[in-house]
Amino acid sequence: MKPLLEVKNLTMAFGGIKALDGVHLHIAPGQIAALIGPNGAGKTTLFNCLTGIYTPTSGDILLNAPGGKTRRLNGLKINAITALGVARTFQNIRLFGGMTVLENVMIGRHPRSSSGILGAIFRPPATRREERDIVDKSYALLESIGLGDSANELASNLPYGAQRRLEIARALATEPRVLLLDEPAAGMNPQETNELEGLLTRLQAAHELSILLIEHDMKLVMNLAENIFVLDYGEEIARGAPQEIRNNPAVIKAYLGEEDDAEAQ
Repeated sequence: MKPLLEVKNLTMAFGGIKALDGVHLHIAPGQIAALIGPNGAGKTTLFNCLTGIYTPTSGDILLNAPGGKTRRLNGLKINAITALGVARTFQNIRLFGGMTVLENVMIGRHPRSSSGILGAIFRPPATRREERDIVDKSYALLESIGLGDSANELASNLPYGAQRRLEIARALATEPRVLLLDEPAAGMNPQETNELEGLLTRLQAAHELSILLIEHDMKLVMNLAENIFVLDYGEEIARGAPQEIRNNPAVIKAYLGEEDDAEAQ
């Protein structure tokens, strides 16, 4: 099966420093994959390249659309990449705290709306129908993540774990085919992390998503991911199924060993 997202020989340099050096990665349709590595390994830099925040120094980022058409994402603007079906969340929560929970999700629908300035001013029937559709679909997403009852609350008033889920809902509102999650379990307690695991599994199936997550919670990674890519100092040092990664000496030395050593003390 042809990968949905392919990264080929990707390099990102800042002056004389290579944050990414010849990285290869592929995500199959409907697959949950993980990107792990120590702090500073280049994980978020890779996400920034995938979503148009950075333009890679060299290499290719390819999105293979249904029907066989391939789009090169390098150099495209953020909104263009989102419109093609790639959405993300951030390590630090970036909600609009002064807006309601529902309004935050409605903003995510913007790339899928067609009404322009004239439609907003004169509000013809087509615009009003689209506005109702945006509200209905946004509310349905909130219900799917367990936040339907909080639709009219300010986003800033939500508990931390609920804010994380709201960010995921806002990303889903763009109707992505590839969802990139940057440390979705960061700051969560064990119960919230378990709930997140179940939520991501349900959402992946319901929306036929491919998911790539950056995550330091190894239990979550091992339970969710079918394929794991490991970076260290901007270079890939391993890839494979969870059991392969768990037993890989290079991974243990670079990353997993830190956790094992901590647990042994």
